[in-house]
Amino acid sequence: MKVMLVGATGLVGGQVLQQLLDDVRCDAVVAPTRRALGLANPALLNPVVDFEQLPADAAWWAVDAVICALGSTIKQAGSRESFARIDHDYPLRVAGQARAHGAHAFVLNSAMGADAGSRLFYNQVKGRLEQDLRALGYPSLTLVRPGLIGGERAKRRTGEHLASLVLGALGPVLPRAWRINPAGRIAAAMVDAALVPRPGVHVIGSAELV
Repeated sequence: MKVMLVGATGLVGGQVLQQLLDDVRCDAVVAPTRRALGLANPALLNPVVDFEQLPADAAWWAVDAVICALGSTIKQAGSRESFARIDHDYPLRVAGQARAHGAHAFVLNSAMGADAGSRLFYNQVKGRLEQDLRALGYPSLTLVRPGLIGGERAKRRTGEHLASLVLGALGPVLPRAWRINPAGRIAAAMVDAALVPRPGVHVIGSAELV
């Protein structure tokens, strides 16, 4: 299969990229990024793009499946508007273009609590994206909803780091849904969903990602 990955520079996306390149079921990976990855691999195509002006007719849109690990935080994005653009608009544009070029499976790294009607802006944006992706008519759509993601980020998120220390200590007594979800485990679930797509809409919750 030929798989597109957006968000390859992030914690989960980096794990997804490595797993795809190591997986014999995957023939090629297209990973559009804002800056070159600097990774040499014959199976990897890394077009440098502006997500505000994605090329509509690029040949690399023709893939079998898309994995989206693109995401930020309101603090990192700088404003609610910028966060919504990165976490909703960009993934939806990618999904629309890939679907128009024949992609039949889409896998999203969303969030526990994603709900278009939520009072929490973060969850609301994630929920709106899930809602809008459903409307695109992908034969296979998988929504992965992790809780706190475990792993070392290039740029530490202070709140996330503190929460990981607390949840890490309490892990054995917490319900599975509230335990830390390792980035590698999330990536593995996304890769499997893309390479062995099941018809319909599927949700993978945090309890399945421990």
